[in-house]
Amino acid sequence: MNATGTPEPEDSYDAGPFVPAGADLATLREAAAGCRGCPLHRNTTQTVFSSGDADARVVLVGEQPGDQEDRKGLPFVGPAGRVLMQALDEAGIDPTETYVTNAVKHFKFEYVPERGKRRIHKTPNLRELSACKPWLTAELRLIDPEVIVALGATAGKALLGPSFRVTKQRGALLTCPSFDGDEEREECVVATIHPSAVLRADDREAVYRGLVSDLRVAAQALS
Repeated sequence: MNATGTPEPEDSYDAGPFVPAGADLATLREAAAGCRGCPLHRNTTQTVFSSGDADARVVLVGEQPGDQEDRKGLPFVGPAGRVLMQALDEAGIDPTETYVTNAVKHFKFEYVPERGKRRIHKTPNLRELSACKPWLTAELRLIDPEVIVALGATAGKALLGPSFRVTKQRGALLTCPSFDGDEEREECVVATIHPSAVLRADDREAVYRGLVSDLRVAAQALS
């Protein structure tokens, strides 16, 4: 059932009915634990909502929780999270003064038979991004950040639309999406790669330096 007690269709793709109107972050987090806005909730351990400073000037938006995040219930607690925290610090952004969330709140994965019971990440599709966007919109409305950092292509599409391309639009201030009813906002989105790309790269140092460079654009926007 949704937040109003109405049964949801088995394959509904809309978290909107589960998002309580006028809620604070604590209430949103509690409500998100019961979200059935798309089928991704069926096989995961739990909803992974957010962490960090509710008064943050910077919001970091990733793609979705990974295996460790799904088990622990917090975003960016695995190897990619450690890369991100180091890069933020090097770029001049205090990691403890950020708010961290994901475009999709449940872990999408598949089992690969030759790898035993290991759960392998699958990229959320546009339908799943759209279904989960009411949660992200509600978070951004409450935090009202000065800068939003989109970490990777999926986060960029969730914020800026399906035509977003991280390879073309990274490292620049982009127009901020409306999340409070206004039609226009100042440029406040900085897109960059997902920190997991550093871990997959052949030349990790070069890719990491690119991540730090992009994050410095966000840091400069705060000054």
